[in-house]
Amino acid sequence: MTSPAATTYRIAVIPGDGIGPEVIAAGRRVLDAVGERFGFAVEWREIVVGGRAIDTYGVPIRDEDLAICAGSDAVYLGAIGGPKWDDPNAAVRPEQALFALRGGLELFANLRPVTVEPALAPSSPLRPALLRGVDMLIVRELTSGLYFGRPSEERRTPEGRVGVDTLWYTEAEIRRVVRVAFELARGRRGRLTSVDKANVLATSRLWRKVVEEMRPDFPTVIVEHRLVDAAAMLLIQHPAAFDVIVTENLFGDILSDEASVLAGSLGMLPSASIGERRTAHGIFGLYEPIHGSAPDIAGQDRANPIGTILSGAMLLRWSLGRPEAAAAVEAAVRAALRAGWRTLDLVPSDGGAEGVSVVGTEAFTGAVIERLPDPVPAGAAR
Repeated sequence: MTSPAATTYRIAVIPGDGIGPEVIAAGRRVLDAVGERFGFAVEWREIVVGGRAIDTYGVPIRDEDLAICAGSDAVYLGAIGGPKWDDPNAAVRPEQALFALRGGLELFANLRPVTVEPALAPSSPLRPALLRGVDMLIVRELTSGLYFGRPSEERRTPEGRVGVDTLWYTEAEIRRVVRVAFELARGRRGRLTSVDKANVLATSRLWRKVVEEMRPDFPTVIVEHRLVDAAAMLLIQHPAAFDVIVTENLFGDILSDEASVLAGSLGMLPSASIGERRTAHGIFGLYEPIHGSAPDIAGQDRANPIGTILSGAMLLRWSLGRPEAAAAVEAAVRAALRAGWRTLDLVPSDGGAEGVSVVGTEAFTGAVIERLPDPVPAGAAR
């Protein structure tokens, strides 16, 4: 049997568009560095997906590249899309690659942890008192709902144009993602908030019924139901009230972006998209920051790499079975922030930056790597 110290992991890496290549380069540097310290290596399998793939191949993702992702231990994604490919009439768009990855790899649950580093409290528009104790996990259903419903089209009628989108959920689709959320809540603080719009939508009423039917299987978990508008308000008024939130695709997309305000910047938050498939090392998943491609700052060494680096930590923990390496990366990010290292998006809006060093993507990444633990001596066990 191969010893853990000699393990080489295969990771499919998608730099993507805009700032994607920059933040992925940062994440790769950190993962390679932590691998040196903990005695493992990464074999990177880089593929072209998104806008660059449309320009190169005429499609947002090729079948052979999806197969490379499926044959890897995990997938590491930067960001895709941008104004160049934003024509609403285009038949081919970069975002179609995301749907292909999520659906083709059966990644139905998106996990978005939200915590607030005390050193960054001044970067949030919320009062520091509201941010104390914030530690939530948003579980978003990822492969059904409004984004995947059919028909989804524009029609011409005698009265004018009509846009049609279809919201669809099966009981099985709801049950599998809710089960993930229940299991995660059971291992955390034992509170689950299910977010829906049951006063209006039939899909939400089914969602709520399924959650209630599953509740007896998890007797130690306290369950509450909240309408999405009320949840959005509470997320700002009292964010520490949440432990695990589970919700459908569209609501999860919006609420998790709203929650990024708590952390101080959209560039702070990581995510993992998982399904039921396991590899030799852990659960297969796709890992990416929640931010977009930000083409306005691409190539300027201004992108915040923290969301990508922390997504790499989630990759280590969930897909590679390396919790000690994941914890080391997270601790190194915290240490860099506490030492005053900041990318521009984390500088307080009032301009107050005493004791803060404003740096670019590469320098911040270097500050994180410097704070990783020393390498394991040859032949030693950690």
